[in-house]
Amino acid sequence: MSRFLGAIRQLGYVVDDIEAAMAHWHSVMGVGPWFYNPKVPIEDYRYDGQPYDVHNAVALANSGPLQVELIEIRNDAPSMYRDFLRAGHSGLQHVAYWTQAYDADLARMEAEGFRQKMSGKVGANGRFVYFDREAHPGTVIELSEVVGPKGRLFDIIRAAAEEWDGSDPVRPFPDLSRL
Repeated sequence: MSRFLGAIRQLGYVVDDIEAAMAHWHSVMGVGPWFYNPKVPIEDYRYDGQPYDVHNAVALANSGPLQVELIEIRNDAPSMYRDFLRAGHSGLQHVAYWTQAYDADLARMEAEGFRQKMSGKVGANGRFVYFDREAHPGTVIELSEVVGPKGRLFDIIRAAAEEWDGSDPVRPFPDLSRL
């Protein structure tokens, strides 16, 4: 467990082909079902404090309490994902800690010297921030707010994995505005 934020709740992989990655994870790793969104509706996105319009495809599935996120960038907007690929990497890019006390946890991380590099929001109460203190590939830290619709989505994904029989391995994201 992190001395700052508790247990790691998500592993985030940056991939070149999200459909092939989902197929590998469900057929070889036995993880699923995958909830797939070909264009995540990110609001208030910032990279180094500047706003950009990003287009990322994302797929989420759980293995027990741990969520796996697959990310494919689909435009050239500045992002830590793009930086990761341009550095010649693919695979594990970040670990995420989930919080219901986003402002307090963000303040705690900043007091520890962590600086915001990339941030945004997915749905109401779905803020996220990535910090710039990566020591080696795969060690970027994300703080993710999981209350509101995003929190309910994550509950749906976890419950689906608990009951998954291997059928219907790729499913669409539910509409966040209806959760």
